[in-house]
Amino acid sequence: MRGPRGAAGRGGARVALALLLAAALAPRPARPHPQCLDFKPPFRPPRGLAFCRRYAEFGCCDPRRDSALLQRFYRLSARLDGHSYAACAGHLQDLLCQECSPYAAHSYDAEDPSTPVRTIPGLCQDYCTQVWQNCRSIFRLLSADRELIALENNMAKLCRYLTLEDTDYCFPHLLANQNLNQNLGLVTADAEGCLQLCLVEVANGLRNPVAMVHANDGTHRFFIAEQVGLVWTYLPDGSRLEKPFLNVSEAVLTSPWEGDERGFLGIVFHPKFKFNGKVYVYYSVEVGYEERIRISEFRISPSDMNALDHNSERIILEIEEPASNHNGGELLFGDDEYLYIFTGDGGMAGDPFGTFGNAQNKSALLGKVLRIDVNNNDRGPLYRIPPDNPFVHDPTARPEVYAYGVRNMWRCSFDRGDPHTKEGKGRLFCGDVGQNKYEEIDIVEKGKNYGWRAREGFSCYDKKLCANSSMDDVLPIYAYPHKMGKSVTGGYVYRGCESPNLNGLYIFGDFMSGRLMSLKEDHATGEWQYSEICMGTGQTCMFPGLINNYYQYIISFAEDEAGELYFMSTGVPSATAPNGVVYKVVDTSRRAPPGKCRVEPLPVKVKSKRIPFVPKEKFIMQAPIPQPRLESTTEAPWGGRPDLKPPTTAAPSGRTAKPRKGAEKRGQRRKKKPRNGAVRLMERGRRGRGRGRVEIYIDGEWGTVCDDGWSSAAAAVVCRQLGFPYVVRATKKAEFGEGTSLRILLDDVQCSGQERTLLECSHADVGKHNCSHEEDAGVVCSREEVADW
Repeated sequence: MRGPRGAAGRGGARVALALLLAAALAPRPARPHPQCLDFKPPFRPPRGLAFCRRYAEFGCCDPRRDSALLQRFYRLSARLDGHSYAACAGHLQDLLCQECSPYAAHSYDAEDPSTPVRTIPGLCQDYCTQVWQNCRSIFRLLSADRELIALENNMAKLCRYLTLEDTDYCFPHLLANQNLNQNLGLVTADAEGCLQLCLVEVANGLRNPVAMVHANDGTHRFFIAEQVGLVWTYLPDGSRLEKPFLNVSEAVLTSPWEGDERGFLGIVFHPKFKFNGKVYVYYSVEVGYEERIRISEFRISPSDMNALDHNSERIILEIEEPASNHNGGELLFGDDEYLYIFTGDGGMAGDPFGTFGNAQNKSALLGKVLRIDVNNNDRGPLYRIPPDNPFVHDPTARPEVYAYGVRNMWRCSFDRGDPHTKEGKGRLFCGDVGQNKYEEIDIVEKGKNYGWRAREGFSCYDKKLCANSSMDDVLPIYAYPHKMGKSVTGGYVYRGCESPNLNGLYIFGDFMSGRLMSLKEDHATGEWQYSEICMGTGQTCMFPGLINNYYQYIISFAEDEAGELYFMSTGVPSATAPNGVVYKVVDTSRRAPPGKCRVEPLPVKVKSKRIPFVPKEKFIMQAPIPQPRLESTTEAPWGGRPDLKPPTTAAPSGRTAKPRKGAEKRGQRRKKKPRNGAVRLMERGRRGRGRGRVEIYIDGEWGTVCDDGWSSAAAAVVCRQLGFPYVVRATKKAEFGEGTSLRILLDDVQCSGQERTLLECSHADVGKHNCSHEEDAGVVCSREEVADW
């Protein structure tokens, strides 16, 4: 609400701000955070429990642990006389079984692995009083805690010792707490139905990681390909080998330009790699003055199982590319052991090649899904045509064509099928990048036409072609408009073991917007239901090793040998920028029972130096930052620039949408001298809008801030100055470039997060520092809580 201008208006704003702060600090209902004593999510026991039956459907005990608790019950209850047994055995069982509660970590104060665990679960005051009055001796049986035993005869002090600070989790009240027990064991979702998942960082420092594959040979290694043409070997312990698995960077055609679609684009291991050592790759090359895509075969080195023999390359297929974009890039082997190749339509815009474009021309290899047979090709032709290819007898079509009418399918996958029923096995999912309006997900089938350039998503693109009833094109299972994202990245149907609630969920993303999405098949109707995927907020991801943020540009998805799901993204979409990170997707609402997902990798002979993995990304506790002013004004809050446009929507990774053209110019019309402590964000030489290198104005000059001590609290001060209510990430190491033309003005900044400017924080003397511009600090801000985008 807009108040009157002047002192009264400002006073009203201060009152409103005080109320806002009071509301923010007021106690709120507990946000459910199920967690076991091993600091992992609860699970559904594989069999019923004989002793702690209350937790037989969902909790933290498997039958083995349940049996151990029963044996302990027998030992302890044998020390009770007949009267005590009748009065106290039930209490003894209840207290022992709290180890099986889905909230065991809370009951035992064990959310933090570094703190000591209680010997008796946290009790509610009234229950503790009841047990003390009738069965106080069981406390001595359950615990050897000397301090607790010393309090045994003082009910008030003992119960104070045993109660929890967070009364939502005390026993037995938590059993009736609707907030804690509603939807327990289901994937966490916010009020709008956005599924909240978490991540594990598994690799970093990569230059546009375009693919991650496994050898399916029992070693559980994975191999990550960079767009520049290098492929790296990662061992099951997370370490990377110093020697690349493959290096074709001198042959690969790409550039440092952001968004260049050429480069090393795909890799796949032969299904019988364990026996024949063959690997197939897809990359861009320049031959003479022609740009081509090349499909090559390599063999494993006879002297090193973690490197390909670079002299073994055989070119299986080359296709001329008329333009530098729409290069396709996916390679897959199906259950039929044939090689599937996914090509783009040749580039430019609107598939302008020929009468109907390359995609509709079955005599062209571009804009297609190809299927060839590369088995037993050591003698004779490099590949053969599978006899059941759909156009093998059509003289007007290339026999390699399996499906057509595709624009630029970027990342496809075969469904492994349900782990138990195998339902869905062999379905081929693809994300097909759109032109001007829509992105789509297709299930590719033999001989089908997927509509491009007649259709884009469900909409007509070429109206004349679209009206041709003889096309008989297949519609996508899902399409989304460009307000949601402008470049789909196809994903996988989750069929792993560790996150059973995700089984059957097709998870994919968008390269431009950073949006993570999912589709779930409704078996009754055959339709696919859409759900957004957000990063977990609150305590959802507060488990050891988990994070809740990622870089915006989602490049690719992957499965490991066990079927767990990963994706790769970067903060700088350039083939030469080492900003790529690989993340594993984790659902913390429910895990598999202990031991079910254990794998025993076959040994790997390593000849190269191992480089241990060091994670760099951090968990972000996203809390709303109070707005410093509530009145409407054209004056920038606390020295920042005025916000003259509606709020932008933040990407789930914390990146903000681009401002409208002209917004910068409107902001620059004000010629007022900046206040001391005013801040601005800079990104690659231009003003950042919600993200960038932090620059501060002090005593007539702009300068940078060193990242020594730089924290999310300091970033919160900057974001609030610029009118953003949320801080997503405090960045370091000059992530948004070095401000070498400016002096470093602040170092050793320490903030509580409530200061109005960085100058109110603790810091070294202005202009004094012990750092370089390589340590320039930055921030990523948002107008909305990132996970709710």
